[in-house]
Amino acid sequence: MATTEVTISPEDIQKSSAPERVPEPCIVVIFGASGDLTKRKLLPALYHLEQDGLLPENFAVVGVARRPLNDEFTQDMREGILKGGGVDPGDSRLRNFLARVHYHAMNFDDAEGYLKLKNLLETLDRKYGTNGGRLFYLATAPEYFAEIVEQLGAHGMARSDRAAVRVIIEKPFGHDLESARRLNDQVNKVFAEEQVFRIDHYLGKETVQNILVFRFANGIFEPIWNRNFVDHVQITASESIGIEGRGPFYEKAGALRDVVQNHVMELLSFVAMEPPVAFHAAPIRTEKVKVWRAIQPIQMEDTVRGQYGAGTVDGKPVVGYRNEERVNPESSTETFAALRFHIENWRWAGVPFYVRAGKRMAQRETEISIQFKQPPMLLFKDSIAAGKCNEIQPNIISMRIQPNEGISLRFAAKVPGPTMQSCPVKMDFNYATAFGVSSANGYERLLLDAMLGDATLFAHRDGVEATWSLITPMLEAWASTPPKDFPNYAAGSRGPRSADALLARDGRQWR
Repeated sequence: MATTEVTISPEDIQKSSAPERVPEPCIVVIFGASGDLTKRKLLPALYHLEQDGLLPENFAVVGVARRPLNDEFTQDMREGILKGGGVDPGDSRLRNFLARVHYHAMNFDDAEGYLKLKNLLETLDRKYGTNGGRLFYLATAPEYFAEIVEQLGAHGMARSDRAAVRVIIEKPFGHDLESARRLNDQVNKVFAEEQVFRIDHYLGKETVQNILVFRFANGIFEPIWNRNFVDHVQITASESIGIEGRGPFYEKAGALRDVVQNHVMELLSFVAMEPPVAFHAAPIRTEKVKVWRAIQPIQMEDTVRGQYGAGTVDGKPVVGYRNEERVNPESSTETFAALRFHIENWRWAGVPFYVRAGKRMAQRETEISIQFKQPPMLLFKDSIAAGKCNEIQPNIISMRIQPNEGISLRFAAKVPGPTMQSCPVKMDFNYATAFGVSSANGYERLLLDAMLGDATLFAHRDGVEATWSLITPMLEAWASTPPKDFPNYAAGSRGPRSADALLARDGRQWR
């Protein structure tokens, strides 16, 4: 297939005329700060914001975890920031930034530890002029969420008369509908809903945010973005890696909870939602929830689950899931899930949405593909270029979320020459080619928005409960009928054959 690449020179890129968004003074308090997320993502993201001049001058970071680290914590964060990219080790800004990074050791159920934390934050308020502004980030295991929130409330740290206090909660937010509702109630007893930011790091990715720009800032796509022109939609979220030593976590989660309920459902909502009345949190959340509530109950025959066995990934042999560390050797946990959704509304009635997510797949790939219907008459069906094409192929818009972020459009074109021969070609937009390679990891936008109080890219409790209401019956159905064929796909493959059959019975196939 021929490819036509669209590029943009640096001179074509104009700086935004929007005013810089610098938050009010605050302290970012990270619970679970000794974990990998803080070192690899959160502190590098905060420093990238510092480099861009988007952090307030009156600012500090406090890491909270159980291990006694102190100076070791600062050094560890420095290493993480340097590995995060785009940082000069000798830059004076890095030294000044790290001087404002502090550590507090405590157990998450220790009342005295919270009292000492409160005193430390008040001391730092006076030192840095942060005036009581707080952004609490819960990067702990989910079982500590409710305890931490309750303790913050009990020790008077959930409110301030002087500045904004907000809390970011990592996924997973519950493990089914009942637990999500219970956690929502526990959090909202302490924090008002407008203070709560349920984070999904996928929404920090530029290509995810670009779905909305692509749809609603261009006049040529939205008119055909409906059942009259779209044949079906595919969403793929595959990973070549395994569970990376997280056996106990993944045994409780599985692909449906870990990826589909959050990441995949968010991508689906961005593709399927109606135009919001404004690019603000409330209108966008409203349209997303409408999509989720329009999805029909999932039938068992519209689902496929899988578990990887031994195989080869990147030329290296890898073990099957049941042989991974700290995994039940007879585990029924799915590492692959494929589903067919039906959205019963005016725009999408009759258009199937196929989604799949899996571990130990052939390649790492997150992609959304919108396949359009064929023309009513195939005028050029007899003019396919010999040796280059074997069939008339439909138009497809593909949005690559990761890696090689970009958007491509497949369409038919005439092959040069004296005869009428057609062949599909691809018009391709690549983020790195157009705008350069960025060291940003996606958390920059989310952390900045949370400090500003902008909840547009965060989940509301209504949305969390709407997606769990769809997924929970499927979890219960799978639990009541244990699979008999696990493992049913080899590591390094494209998943179980039954996933191919899910589309084949509709006369379609995965890209």
